[in-house]
Amino acid sequence: MSEPTKRDGSRFLDTLSGKTLSVPPVWLMRQAGRYLPEYRALRAEAGSFLDLCYNPALATEVTLQPIRRFDLDAAILFSDILVVPHALGQEVRFVEGEGPRLDPLTSRADFRRLREAIDLDMLSPVYETVSRVRAELAPDKALIGFCGAPYTVATYMVAGRGGDEQAPARLMAYLDPDGFAELIDRLVEASVAHLVAQLRAGADAVQIFDSWAGDLPPAEFARWSTAPIKALCEKVREQVPGAKILAFARGAGAKLGGFASAVPADAFGLATSENLAAARSVVPYDIALQGAVDPIALVAGGAALDRAVDLVLEALGGAPLIVNLGHGVRQQTPPEHVAQLVARVRRRAG
Repeated sequence: MSEPTKRDGSRFLDTLSGKTLSVPPVWLMRQAGRYLPEYRALRAEAGSFLDLCYNPALATEVTLQPIRRFDLDAAILFSDILVVPHALGQEVRFVEGEGPRLDPLTSRADFRRLREAIDLDMLSPVYETVSRVRAELAPDKALIGFCGAPYTVATYMVAGRGGDEQAPARLMAYLDPDGFAELIDRLVEASVAHLVAQLRAGADAVQIFDSWAGDLPPAEFARWSTAPIKALCEKVREQVPGAKILAFARGAGAKLGGFASAVPADAFGLATSENLAAARSVVPYDIALQGAVDPIALVAGGAALDRAVDLVLEALGGAPLIVNLGHGVRQQTPPEHVAQLVARVRRRAG
């Protein structure tokens, strides 16, 4: 496939190409979600969370809601990282008020009951959503597809749920590293296929979320986070040359320099806990950084939010920057605070 089409006027894609803009683009992780009343209305209509993810008409509407309300620079596909294990044959369900539940994988025998390859037909509604959203977005708005990084997805597959620093997967990686590597390798291949399908359906860029990698010691981080994400990027670009990729290893901290030097991404996400100046010093200045406003400051709003935005602009604004949160929008966030954040970026930076 040829290089993805450049969308003239997309400030988000310009930044991923290494440009430093006086007014940086802004979008927010979990910008479509339960803090928006229009989302809650559609969620009630859809039934289960997975039903919403697999309903192209409703998922398209949810993806577009924050763009209409806040005029953000990029939309992110409404889906979930756990559609990948679902399409590999693992049972996945979401319990209201508790989060995801999967049938835990506790042995190599459990791994081998999974499909060898991801069932892309099962995920065809997701790719239809990508195409619908891209058709409705203005040319200057980018569409971001995504997947969970192999390590983070593996932690849910092994534990059957989130929490406790995903200790069951970390324990398995120590006790049976070869078996855990077998699962990671399968997830690399499945994630490549999933990202490529999103790019071919119309996504302008893709983000890889490694939400749990920051808890790993350096050697384990290099093996289970850095190496698989590096392979993922390389394999995606073998099929989609020039694909724009963002990598977010939440909480990488002192491990960010090694991660950024190994992973051929166009941007690296920063969590709220990161030292922003230190992060900028270890990532080449032609590579964008993304983040890292505190989601709690977004809940607070007012002067606290203005200060949080200003700190990010001051620390990172002299190089390619995408303003975002250090994690996702929280459910209790007042929508008017998101509007405040966007206005602060555009007024102060401009």
